[in-house]
Amino acid sequence: MNELLEVQEVDLDKKADEVALKLKKSPEVQKIANELDIRNAQAIMSFGQETAVEISKFSDRILSSISNSSVEDSGKMLQQLNAIMGKFDPKDFAEGKQGFISKIFNKVKNDISRLLEKYQTMDKEISKIYVEIKKYESEINQTNVMLEEMFEQNIMYYENLEKYIKAGEIVIHKMKNYIIPELEKQAASGEQIDAINLQNGHQALEMVEQRVHDLEMAKMVALQTAPQIKLIQKGNYNLLRKIGSAFVITIPVFKSGLIQAIAIKRQKIQADAMRALDEKTNEMLLKNAQNIAGQSAEIAQLTSGSSIKIETLEKTFETIMKGIDDTRQIQEENRQNRESSKQRLLELQKQLESKNH
Repeated sequence: MNELLEVQEVDLDKKADEVALKLKKSPEVQKIANELDIRNAQAIMSFGQETAVEISKFSDRILSSISNSSVEDSGKMLQQLNAIMGKFDPKDFAEGKQGFISKIFNKVKNDISRLLEKYQTMDKEISKIYVEIKKYESEINQTNVMLEEMFEQNIMYYENLEKYIKAGEIVIHKMKNYIIPELEKQAASGEQIDAINLQNGHQALEMVEQRVHDLEMAKMVALQTAPQIKLIQKGNYNLLRKIGSAFVITIPVFKSGLIQAIAIKRQKIQADAMRALDEKTNEMLLKNAQNIAGQSAEIAQLTSGSSIKIETLEKTFETIMKGIDDTRQIQEENRQNRESSKQRLLELQKQLESKNH
């Protein structure tokens, strides 16, 4: 996870220069060049075809990944969380209004029941959303692992294409400096077959040059695909950081504080009700009323010292709401980046396909 969070920027121009320099005297490239039969038109047309086709398939996979991303569906989850958090009211946990102690027990009981029902329902709804958020976080991690694998494959395709391009350049150099001049000498004899051979040589040279150009186009697709992958990956990591800070950490804290606040509020209401009852019976049982009042005061003192203050709930609430807004903004930026990447890849793929036909 920590390694993945470091999205390394890649200097593609430097990478290209390093690859080109490495391949100049590569025995593998020399072997590829020597194996190309320039007398066979089909061999020229299919030169490097396998890698070029893989690049095309690879672009389809990236486009599919962009189109099917669960990031686009997460807006509903944020809307649900926003609606749930909208039910939270700090006033529910504030001190009772003046004259509260004069309410009868049935009214107090109803107040407790309504409070418990509201926030128990809210707690269950938050728990469901929390499970979805964790699932969503896991999906983003899996997507970024896949993108990293795709990036490495893209670099491999790029390097393979570069081998065929360099091999093609070797063949072109050989044809221009050795084979064509030799055919021109033979054609000077005036023999028709020699003239035909010279014409075929020029045609083969043109085909090889065109084929190398096509492979260059495929290489450009691979070269421009790499930053697109990193752009998507970086956007995903921004979402992960926001999810981790605003939701995965804050929601459990908010839930814990909510549970404690409800329990304390319930005890406080009950203590106030008991105090009201004590006052009503004070005239008849003064001594007992004093004892009960002392106990009530003791209970009130214990219950008023909340370990979770209302300010804490308000702060965690604000953090979650800000996280919702920030995540929406990041998602919109990611959506725009993905759409831009998708259109660019489609254009590059069309260019590549038009060159191959």
